[in-house]
Amino acid sequence: MRSLIDITDFSVEELAQLLDTACDISENPQKYAEACHGKKLATLFYEPSTRTRLSFEAAMMELGGNVLGFSEAGSSSAAKGESIADTAKMISCYADIMAMRHPKEGAPFVASQNASIPVINAGDGGHAHPTQTLTDLLTIYRELGRLDHLTIGCCGDLKYGRTVHSLISAMSRYANIKIVLISPEELRLPKYVRYEVLEKYGMEYEETTSLEEAMPKLDVLYMTRIQAERFDSFDEYERLKDSFVLDVKKMELAKPEMRVMHPLPRVNEISVKVDSDPRAAYFRQALNGKYVRMALILKLLAEKDLEHKVEEKYPLVVNQIHCDNPRCITSCEQEIDHVFKCVEPTMGIHRCIYCEAKKIR
Repeated sequence: MRSLIDITDFSVEELAQLLDTACDISENPQKYAEACHGKKLATLFYEPSTRTRLSFEAAMMELGGNVLGFSEAGSSSAAKGESIADTAKMISCYADIMAMRHPKEGAPFVASQNASIPVINAGDGGHAHPTQTLTDLLTIYRELGRLDHLTIGCCGDLKYGRTVHSLISAMSRYANIKIVLISPEELRLPKYVRYEVLEKYGMEYEETTSLEEAMPKLDVLYMTRIQAERFDSFDEYERLKDSFVLDVKKMELAKPEMRVMHPLPRVNEISVKVDSDPRAAYFRQALNGKYVRMALILKLLAEKDLEHKVEEKYPLVVNQIHCDNPRCITSCEQEIDHVFKCVEPTMGIHRCIYCEAKKIR
């Protein structure tokens, strides 16, 4: 059975098929109006969301299916202490497919290991957000007509920004991609993404603290907000929240064909005056999210009964290393095995399979 936990779960060929289906859905919606008749999507959202949850619900409804679920942890049995594993087994009795957002990294993966229906990761902490990445790929493709030979600027919170991490992982598989990392020193891209994605796959990249200097180079500017909910210190958030603001003056530095994207919601990192610029693609991007989630639901339901064996790329170490990341799902569900993958044997580097936390052994 197939689930989507990380964007790399799908091959480049599968991504191309998904994007083609999403494009066809946008152009021929009636063709798909009853494609999921009699099917149910469960939305398990343990933290607030507007776009992601509503786009999943709209996607299923426009496919002719039904939706059930909850929009906050307090209205679920999690408030009574129910584990992710038990929730996944229970939801499997009532729905045909589920989408989960959770503040703990690795929670959707745990759900996928215990559910008997496909699980879609709708965002887990600061770790990954693969359906947002599908949305981003579709938007770049529809706006610029290609997914290769691009210079992409990622601006804002690159440390905790799961959308950026997932996008970089996805773009590593396309030709001639250059990444420009624009952030304050405190919110730089994590070393493991730089070393184990950018450098491992030979992607050209540069780091800068100047949005103005980066603007003329870019084909895509991917803005992100500084996320208060990811900070342990409110004072640190207050100090960094206004680090980068895209306004009309900065847009004058950009190429005529450059596109501005943002996973939303925005706070004040993009001036509302930029909205009228035809290069502002973020609201079209939000609409693309519905189409690509429709395509994803169709794919996973079609493959629900097909045997899908996941081949582990790295040797696994079970319960010999302890994950100390407080944002990892292992920090709150004590009976979950602590499993690490050995990503670099010569240096003894291991990473938690749930949250990517690094350990040297």
